[in-house]
Amino acid sequence: MSQIAPLRLTRARCLIEGTLHDHPLTIAEGHIADCPGREVDLSGYLVLPGIIDLHGDGFERHLTPRPSAPFDKLRALGSLAGELAANGITTAWLAQSWSWEGGHRSGVATMALLAALDAAKAQLLPDVRVQIRLETHVVDEHPAVLRAVAAHKVDFVIFNNHLPEALELAAGRPDRFASWAAQHRLTSEEMLAIVRTAEAQEHLVPAALTAIAAELARLGVKMGSHDDATAKARAFYRSIGAPVSEFPTSMEAAHAAHAAREPVLMGAPNVVRGGSQSGNIAATDLVKEGLVDALMSDYYYPALQQAAWALHDQGITDLPAAWAMVSEAPARIMGLADRGRLENGLRADLAVVNVETRQIEMTLAQGRVAHLSGELARRIAA
Repeated sequence: MSQIAPLRLTRARCLIEGTLHDHPLTIAEGHIADCPGREVDLSGYLVLPGIIDLHGDGFERHLTPRPSAPFDKLRALGSLAGELAANGITTAWLAQSWSWEGGHRSGVATMALLAALDAAKAQLLPDVRVQIRLETHVVDEHPAVLRAVAAHKVDFVIFNNHLPEALELAAGRPDRFASWAAQHRLTSEEMLAIVRTAEAQEHLVPAALTAIAAELARLGVKMGSHDDATAKARAFYRSIGAPVSEFPTSMEAAHAAHAAREPVLMGAPNVVRGGSQSGNIAATDLVKEGLVDALMSDYYYPALQQAAWALHDQGITDLPAAWAMVSEAPARIMGLADRGRLENGLRADLAVVNVETRQIEMTLAQGRVAHLSGELARRIAA
């Protein structure tokens, strides 16, 4: 895919070093540069760093719109890339579960996704990667996990344990448990047998996680945990070298991570909706306490940009600080020094927002037009 000719964006308000101010910005050879270029009048627009999404599972709706209706992965990834770009997302981790659950959250499904992404990556404008959400009770599959991580250069692994939820569902909501089993074309009895087999590994889990975390660290993988409920849980993951706390479910766990200077990541839909859809702690409460470092799309990609505006509109923080939670902070957490800010020499990953409508009308991913619409499309064409 060819680069656009040097383009100089003028009369927009650009987010540079935490401040919105008028500043011409030139895009050349995929980077932000200090050079002349064809000028485009962006009066009435904001130029913001491209959004970096550390955890999103909305991609599942592209790959498998219905549990029994999977689609071609290469075409699905192309469709996903379009949705990411339309929402200003220029770097995204697809949160793919490697779980005892099976189906589209199995090890086989994870490896198939990784292979498809390797094949499609060169044609995708946003930088798309995979975060493996590794269920704690798949101890026997750890060798396969390590082979997949090494072969496909996976750089982010999150440990999570959904086994207690499955057991509670089986005991207290057999109707919902049966519905969940049916999605996998299993009977309740067959699914319960899978759950019990995973539960039987409980005594092996702490040592196994410690061992695999050491191997993942050797491979340069960033690690964290999902749904920390207590300070004790966070302390365990800290001890094995998994500092990222993703979706802590209590103020206690968030405070524990923050006190240890560990990144706390929360869901943007939680901010937009004013609370957690699963009944956990409200993300805005954590933001008000200064406990949230970055926001993630979780299950809804548009929520990232919407959450930044929501925090601004509610007076919880100003727009530059809110936008940093979806751009600069995620880049810093993942050690990506080449993006997340508008600065000479960095990747030209940016989102151009219509001030009046707040719509993202252009997204550039490494200097290439990934999305273009609205009034801005007319200006560029002219």
